Formats: sequence, structure tokens, C-alpha cells
Amino acid sequence: MTVRHDDVRTAVWQALGTVLDPELDEPITDLDFVASCTVSDAGVAAVRLRLPTFFCAPNFSFLMVADAYDAVSAIDGVTRAEIALEDHHASEEINRGVAAHAGFVQTFAGEADAELDELRRYFLEKAVVAGQDRVARPLVDAGVGPDELAELTLGSAPGSPDLDRLRQRRTALGLPDDDDAPLLIHADGGRVTAAQVPLHLRRARLTRLGIETNGELCKSFLKTRYAGTAGPR
Repeated sequence: MTVRHDDVRTAVWQALGTVLDPELDEPITDLDFVASCTVSDAGVAAVRLRLPTFFCAPNFSFLMVADAYDAVSAIDGVTRAEIALEDHHASEEINRGVAAHAGFVQTFAGEADAELDELRRYFLEKAVVAGQDRVARPLVDAGVGPDELAELTLGSAPGSPDLDRLRQRRTALGLPDDDDAPLLIHADGGRVTAAQVPLHLRRARLTRLGIETNGELCKSFLKTRYAGTAGPR
């Protein structure tokens, strides 16, 4: 069956929406990190990425380019993915390394001494902590106390995009994500007790605020750097 060109382009954009800035826990499409996205009649998907500053960390940048390459390459109807990061001090190395299917260590030989799996996991763990505050905060504001929060499960928490995102991050980490799993958990997946709830949520709130503040700062830098050049939609 022939795949329609417009359908392929839509699928490519949706695939890019699954690629996260690891530090900000937001899709690169929402962050306006996609400068352009085209698909030729031959199925070549060309994506150009941009970041808030010329000196954004190479490890985060590499992850986003590599994840975008993997996501776009998996689309039915894409014959080749060409993902390029622009206006970055390590663009040449990153683009060449991703295109060659090289890892981070090989791409930055002599500079990097480890792949980025642990870095990815670290930020996913922070996202899980922040996500607990996003889901629990409205309940706390509504007067739900520590005893009830400690017993609350994912299945009994009010449905929301934040709850869906929290489940996804927990799934990625291999943490309990079924309906019977506690909403509030420690890093090892253990349930937070009622006595631990206040401190746990204070830490979760600080983590969330840190991520969101950093995100707003990055968005402001990007808007200033690329004023008047919004990415595709």
C-alpha cells in the first residue's frame, strides 16, 4: 500500500513530538526546537533543529539529535532521515556522529568517557519526582491530607495529561505504573508513608519548579535568538 506524502509528513511531526529535551522534560516540538521539517516525494525526511544558545551542553544536544533520528527513521514511508543541528558549537561533530550511527563516546573521542544512558535516566528520575507534585498539588490544594495521599494509587488519582506523562516516565524507568501502584513513591519504587508525605512533596515541588524555571529561561533565550522565525507546525 502506498503511503500518502501528507500522511508521512504528519507522522514525522508526531514522531518528533516524542523526542524530549532531557533536562526540561518537554517535547522538542513544543519547545520550538524544530526549525524546519520537510519530506520529499522520495520519502527523505529532512529535519533541522535549533537550540536556545550556541553553547547548549553537547550531551543534551546529542541525545535530542539521536532520538530525533531514531524516531523519524522508524516512520513507515520514510526512506532516509536527515537530522541536522544548526547554529551550535558542536553541530558538525554531532551531526556526523548521529549520521554514522556512532555513540557519544566515539563521536567525541578523547573528550567523552561514557555513553548517555545514565544521564538520560537521571533526568527521567527528576521528571518522575516533578510529576508527582504536578498530580498531587491540586489534591493538596483541595485539602487532601497526607494519610489519603499516601494511600492514593495511579488508578484512583484524577485523570489528566500530567498523570499520563507520569505513567510514561515511570514506565521508561521500570517503576510501578499500573493502576494499583502508589502515586507517591521513592526513587526505588517504594511507597511514601503518610509521615513522609509533607517532606516528599516539598522536594517534589522544588524539583518541578527548578525544571519549569529552566524551561522558561530556555524558551526566552530561543525566542530572543530566533526572533521572528517560528518553526513549522
